[in-house]
Amino acid sequence: MAIFSSLSERLNHIFSKLTKHGKLTELEIKGAMREVRIALLEADVNIFVAKKFIADVSEKAVGQEILQSLNPAQQVIKIVNEELIALMGSTNSKLEVADRPPTVIMMCGLQGAGKTTLCGKLAYLLKKQGKKPLLVAGDIYRPAAINQLQIVGAKAGAEVFEKGAQSPVKTAKQAIEHARAMGFDTVIIDTAGRLHIDESLMQELESVKAEVHPNEILLTVDSMTGQDAVNVAETFNKRLDVTGVILTKLDGDTRGGACLSIKAVTGKPIKFIGVGEKLTDLEPFYPDRMASRILGMGDVLSLIEKAQEAVTEEQAKRLEKKLREASFTLEDYLDQFESLKKMGGIASVMGMMPGMGKLKIREEDFDERKIERIKAIILSMTRKEREKPEIINASRKKRIASGSGTTVQDINQLLKQFEQTKLMMKQFRSGKKLPFMR
Repeated sequence: MAIFSSLSERLNHIFSKLTKHGKLTELEIKGAMREVRIALLEADVNIFVAKKFIADVSEKAVGQEILQSLNPAQQVIKIVNEELIALMGSTNSKLEVADRPPTVIMMCGLQGAGKTTLCGKLAYLLKKQGKKPLLVAGDIYRPAAINQLQIVGAKAGAEVFEKGAQSPVKTAKQAIEHARAMGFDTVIIDTAGRLHIDESLMQELESVKAEVHPNEILLTVDSMTGQDAVNVAETFNKRLDVTGVILTKLDGDTRGGACLSIKAVTGKPIKFIGVGEKLTDLEPFYPDRMASRILGMGDVLSLIEKAQEAVTEEQAKRLEKKLREASFTLEDYLDQFESLKKMGGIASVMGMMPGMGKLKIREEDFDERKIERIKAIILSMTRKEREKPEIINASRKKRIASGSGTTVQDINQLLKQFEQTKLMMKQFRSGKKLPFMR
């Protein structure tokens, strides 16, 4: 599912009506802005944020320069894009790093937002950047919270510091001493959450903050809760003066309200977004890339970054050579599916490609079972059949179907898809490098 698919569809529909006009009147622009305002409110954007956004866009959009331009509709879309970027924070906000290690990151948030899992994801991301993070179990109240942190820590390859049920303030202090002694450059403290905000929770968090003086206080909020997420962020910020927000569950049925409102309401940037269940599904937040995705323009930069992580330079060069020589085989086809899985799945990748949002790509269209079926079919072929699928006749299809637990119809469908893919890839035979080539 594309991020904010409903909002994106509404905005694209509104702007498509504008582009049908050669020239625009002030009345037409104001009418479109009223529709945009409704779309934002339906996406659960804070009402005051929505009103200010429309006022700012309208002020710029009804100027003489726009109304008399050759393509006023595109100018209006450009203004909306710029204002969306400004609304979400303008630039990527990086983590603060301590002058003298360790950098201390205090994670906070309500129960159910995915905070503990997020600690593991952040540790994994930092390890990929060459850091040595230490996870700290500061939630002594929720049953199995410490065990959960140990499990995600093990998956991330990060050590977990825990002292059972002793005071979280004392544990946090001891963890930092341990980090200094053992050469950890980052400490991530998983603090206690609650089902709702209460005074005892806030006092404990304030005590931890006063004891360890964190470089970052990152608030985890569930983006699917819309305006409730914004209210939670506002309350935590008033008490703790958070340094940034991490939005989780952006891969779900999110309307977009939290993402578009939090910076404007709290003044604090969104630093990361959670886009799935896997350890790798944590991304730095880029306002310009998110605005582009909301407007259906894709997110090519993020797509390239994901591709660079999933495909080595050697693999990319080998694929480029095969495409140039028109020697792309079913074996290569299978390799590309494996690479796409590493990049977060086909639907995720398609959602980042410009214009693809309009196709309403669904994750269920590319589920794991279909990929496994394709894999089973290809692996049931002989090497010669993989290299020259045109030799696969009726009897060979029956043998492959029997060996892969599929049907002849499945074989036919795969071969048809493979030929379509080869045709599509001919565009790369012009001698240009593939997008993910470094």
